[in-house]
Amino acid sequence: MSRIVVTGIGVISAIGNTVAENRTALQEGKCGITALSLFPSKYAGLMPFGEIKISTEELQKKLNATERGVTRTSLLALHAFAEAIADSQLTNDEITAFDTALIGASTVGGMCLTDELYHDANKNEGGSAYLSSYDFASVNIYLQERYKMSGIVNTINTACSSSANAIMYGARLIKSGRAKRAIVGGVDCLAKFTINGFNALHILSSDICTPFDEQRKGLNLGEGAAFLVLEREEDVIAKNVYAVVSGYCNANDSFHPSSLSDEGDGPYLSMKGALETANITVGDISFINAHGTATENNDAVESKAMIRLFDRVPPFASTKSNTGHTLGAAGAIEAVYSILNLTHQEIYPGLNCKNPIAATGLQPVKIYQKRPLQHIMSNSFGFGGNCTSLIFSTT
Repeated sequence: MSRIVVTGIGVISAIGNTVAENRTALQEGKCGITALSLFPSKYAGLMPFGEIKISTEELQKKLNATERGVTRTSLLALHAFAEAIADSQLTNDEITAFDTALIGASTVGGMCLTDELYHDANKNEGGSAYLSSYDFASVNIYLQERYKMSGIVNTINTACSSSANAIMYGARLIKSGRAKRAIVGGVDCLAKFTINGFNALHILSSDICTPFDEQRKGLNLGEGAAFLVLEREEDVIAKNVYAVVSGYCNANDSFHPSSLSDEGDGPYLSMKGALETANITVGDISFINAHGTATENNDAVESKAMIRLFDRVPPFASTKSNTGHTLGAAGAIEAVYSILNLTHQEIYPGLNCKNPIAATGLQPVKIYQKRPLQHIMSNSFGFGGNCTSLIFSTT
């Protein structure tokens, strides 16, 4: 059976507009969580966010995205998508081929325009330029039309595990012979829809988040996008190969609409299943990019699940302390970071954890390290207990 490899990556986040900028920021322990300066919200002065400091108008100009009704969500997706396909050196014939799949993910899509959506829903006249953008699939439809793609196109929304599931689904499409290559990833921009929703759940922190700290107060929302190009190993002899997508699993503990079960059944099963898919043991994992939202429930449960599964918990950290929680983009952004771990044989520090959770005693990596790495696990856990773990391995 063919191995699935990563031949291209692209990312934009609060800590960088390219893969190279993101890597430098991670090495330096840079935090991109700041006060809002571009997004209009009544919480702008009350809470920090992982905001990308490029205006929507600047993105439109930079990307030559002059189409009517294009949202910031689609622009961020286009930015990361373009970097990934250029990095993979995909030709136009390959992009438009029937056997090239596009699997994208998001939690809000075009509903980032919350005010416009509200006004359009209450109008009797024709509506704004953004009517077609409110469709959840609008981001992938935009990419499909712009690049004239003719293969399988699908959109996944499983909350915070969305783009991890997009990566898994793309790999399975290739494994099953339904696609020769897959461009997979996710995107979310800041939106009143999500800011108000998470605030109603009382899980937004008024300070910069502190994943796995005993005194953690909650998460910081962020925005970003990332895409990966997946191909069969035998098709990429002359290409640069970053990593192998060696393991993946999705599990659902069906415990609560917005919380994981106390014993971490979903996280435990997703990590265990990913190990089984990769045909490796717990001792083979070199590092874990943890979901690590800095909420009371997630960090305690993820810690318990790691202790439950691993004889000795590997080094781990959460890069949400750098970028904020990017929701549907998180799985793909952190997959790119995991690939950077492997490519450069380096571990990036988790930020802001002063005192580990007393009940578990697990301490995330606190300093930048160069060390041998072979298998990286990346966790993404969503609302409703939808949990996905990915494993990337050296070639």
